[in-house]
Amino acid sequence: MGSVLVLNASFEPLSVVSIQRAIVLLLKEKAEIIEAAEAVLRSERLKIPVPLVIRLVYYVRIPYRISVPITRRAVMVRDRYTCQYCGMQPGKQALTIDHVLPRSRGGKTVWQNVVAACKRCNGKKGNRTPAEAGMKPATSPAQPRYLAMVYVTSLETRDAWEKYMN
Repeated sequence: MGSVLVLNASFEPLSVVSIQRAIVLLLKEKAEIIEAAEAVLRSERLKIPVPLVIRLVYYVRIPYRISVPITRRAVMVRDRYTCQYCGMQPGKQALTIDHVLPRSRGGKTVWQNVVAACKRCNGKKGNRTPAEAGMKPATSPAQPRYLAMVYVTSLETRDAWEKYMN
């Protein structure tokens, strides 16, 4: 079975749950369907469209923000498995992590200093800054706002989820 994106009442992504868990939340009227697939789940007395995105009816207060750890996978998901210098999507095996300000020049391994880069671009940039190499990242690296972003495991983020993840 697939996964369902759960939004807070304020449309802020909270987590990703199984379809079974999403159906339970819908049946208990704790959530409503925002986006659904064309497929339908049937029982003897009930037909429910397969949910892709659900929203909780009541706002859930999150006491503090959990910081997303910097991992190779999390950086790749944030950058959508795309080289930030040339825009190519060579696949996750052909991508590397590049420090925008090289570590040898004092660059830290923080969200604001790492991007996904193909091996060719990473080698071309080398131990230089983007300005020195004439290679500017397509997007400015930043810390992901939502923990749910890390749970997206497919290579392509689901189209239905895309508008809620930014």
